[in-house]
Amino acid sequence: FFFFLPPSKSFCTLVVFSVSGTAEQKLKNCNEVRVAYSSKGFNMNDVPNKGVNGAPLKVCPQGFSCCTVEMEEKLSQQSHTEIKAPVSKLSTNLQSTFKQRHDHFDKFFRELLKNAEVSLNNMFVRTYGMMYVQNAELFKNFFEALTRYYVSGSAAVNLDSMLSDFWADLLERMFRLVNVQYEFSDAYMECVSRHTDQLQPFGDVPRKLRIQLTRAFVAARTFVRGLALMPDVVNRVSTVSASPSCVRAAMKMLYCPYCSGQVALKPCQNYCLNVLRGCLANQADLDTEWNNFLDAMLSLAERLEGPFNFESVMDPIDVKISEAIMNMQENSMQVSQKVFQGCGQPKPSMAFRSARSLKETGFTGRFRPYSPDARPTTAAGTSLDRLTNDVKKKLKHAKKFWSTLPETVCAGERIAPGDECWNGTAKSRYESVVMGNGLANQVSNPDVEVDITKPDIVIRSQIAALKEMTSWLKAAHSGNDISIDNDEDGSGGEESGSGCDSPSCDTDRDIYFSTPPNTGNPRVNQVVVRPSAAVASQGSMALALCGLALALLAPHLR
Repeated sequence: FFFFLPPSKSFCTLVVFSVSGTAEQKLKNCNEVRVAYSSKGFNMNDVPNKGVNGAPLKVCPQGFSCCTVEMEEKLSQQSHTEIKAPVSKLSTNLQSTFKQRHDHFDKFFRELLKNAEVSLNNMFVRTYGMMYVQNAELFKNFFEALTRYYVSGSAAVNLDSMLSDFWADLLERMFRLVNVQYEFSDAYMECVSRHTDQLQPFGDVPRKLRIQLTRAFVAARTFVRGLALMPDVVNRVSTVSASPSCVRAAMKMLYCPYCSGQVALKPCQNYCLNVLRGCLANQADLDTEWNNFLDAMLSLAERLEGPFNFESVMDPIDVKISEAIMNMQENSMQVSQKVFQGCGQPKPSMAFRSARSLKETGFTGRFRPYSPDARPTTAAGTSLDRLTNDVKKKLKHAKKFWSTLPETVCAGERIAPGDECWNGTAKSRYESVVMGNGLANQVSNPDVEVDITKPDIVIRSQIAALKEMTSWLKAAHSGNDISIDNDEDGSGGEESGSGCDSPSCDTDRDIYFSTPPNTGNPRVNQVVVRPSAAVASQGSMALALCGLALALLAPHLR
């Protein structure tokens, strides 16, 4: 209101100033804005010394202003950086966390494999010297194949076929030693190999070991792949650029207070939430599949601790193979008789002369049974239980990461409480309704224009990747190899080493080969060779040599 009092023109001017001067007083000079603007790394001279007409501004209120169009453009770039910074920090922390866990698990599993091989090899070389060295490639190839399977799965190694070949090769070597008095052609040995499953010279060990190895290896390698996927997804999502409407909204929220000289004014929390939920709408759509993936990872982690424990498979694998060798030794007569019936009577060996006796070799080996209570902490200086407990905590903490980003960012010093906050136009309460998370909920976002008909391609591809990995994790939870079709083994019962989801799977003692706790004296199996009448007629010295050769493959001897 203007009061015209002719007697005093100066009084008129004074009255006008007293009414409108409150709003303009802060803009009488823009010194605070110049300082704040300069602190962002911009040239202080871009800021006018005092308020100017803001009509040309494209984002901020167009009244009397300390901002120019050039400042608005530079502050838009700054706001893009500043709104991305906290999200990038959170994402980088998440990436780092699971990259480290992936490396820990991968190193642990690889070292377990290597330790099992080195332990067996060192023991046999030390105990039997060249006798073991001459047959060591069988076990070397066995561990190399297991390592390739862990790294590349069935694309590199068919685990069932590899194990069948291993036992067939072992049978061939043992069969020749048991029947050293005969000559066997390659065709004859092929006949022997074809009947390995029928003969069952190693007892039930091969079947049980196949089930346990399949479950443990599939679970381990799939879990490691899941851990590798997490930082990859986060990294790819972090490359998604903010839309122009997001940058515009961020500029308005963060720096339009500068234009009115209120450099310390921070946004209202709900205002910040709407801006961030609009800007991160596509990212929030990751949340459902992300959480499904994490649930599958947690479920498989439980398997790693229980019936699919990789550590409990690899630590005593030499003992399991030794048990198979003992079965072969005990059943050698019956096995030989069945082979002779099925493949024909072999020709006597012309080169067979004599053999050294057990006394000459000085062999007095004993088996030492494996006890799970004495399981060492070997690989990577830790144990699977410790690694799994740690990663489960991290997985649980990562749930709802994407949908809670706005709340995480719009907190603390980044916002102002109550009515003492910037609502997009002035220092006052923010009255608009807060939108939900996700693209579909942004149709009425009052602060960010979001095209809900155009989901981000990068993020949709990561949603698909999470879905696929979740299906692999669920398959691994049942012991199924994710990289091949499972129709070879039919429906996949225990015999196939897959598809067991019942509670009994978790407590199936039959799947383990460890010696149960014994409060009395531990059972010690003497490596004994007892020549029978049937074999004695073919030379007891030959059987003594056979017993020694078989015994050389028995680990944990003392």
